[in-house]
Amino acid sequence: MSTGAHDLFAVAAARSLHETATPSPRTHRKILLATAAAFAMAVTAAGAVWLARGAGRLWNGDPYPVADPAVTSQRLDGLTQQVYDTLDVPQATLDPKWPGGGQETDGSGCYYTGLKDLTKQVSDSPPSVPGVVAVSSEWGLKGVTPSQAVSALRRARKELTRRGWKVTSYEISDHWTVLSVQPPGTDDVVQVEAFPYDRLGVVAYSECARYPSGTPMPEWGDPELPAQQAPAPLRG
Repeated sequence: MSTGAHDLFAVAAARSLHETATPSPRTHRKILLATAAAFAMAVTAAGAVWLARGAGRLWNGDPYPVADPAVTSQRLDGLTQQVYDTLDVPQATLDPKWPGGGQETDGSGCYYTGLKDLTKQVSDSPPSVPGVVAVSSEWGLKGVTPSQAVSALRRARKELTRRGWKVTSYEISDHWTVLSVQPPGTDDVVQVEAFPYDRLGVVAYSECARYPSGTPMPEWGDPELPAQQAPAPLRG
């Protein structure tokens, strides 16, 4: 084969290969339209699922998380101990008559949330959801003067912030001395507040949660909680 013929043959072969590998504009449009249609169907299906889930959540309300109240109370007890350590009030003693002291469960603020229970929510006395409670751990100190309370809250705020806690409320005035903090990674809140007669109260709260089946229940019907330990240095 001559050189010229060989070159013509190579060009023809390359053109044929190009036409085979590259679709025509019409074919290309068909591919694009088919791809767009498939994508639109996928988006529509995903949107329908998303809307169905959203509508279901709106109707039924957000489900409460499941948590063992005993485990929650121990966690809160430990958080109040951490706060006590940062207050640095060695002159204070535990107030055994502190009102509301100890560990408690309370479901009175755990309401229905879905649209299907809207009539319950707008009731003058909205009912609580059965089997759902919030947990608290509270104790009080005595022998903390107002000026000592101010200093203690300032120390606690500085140290807890350094540890990554979030300050949700902080006020020092003639009428109110209070610090509310939230430890990292939880929705728990610990509050320290000064009271008259040289008292300082510490309380931790959890969010409402549904307790699992089989949770130990005393005679009065609330979940059983372990004995309070914090503040450990003042309990002998």
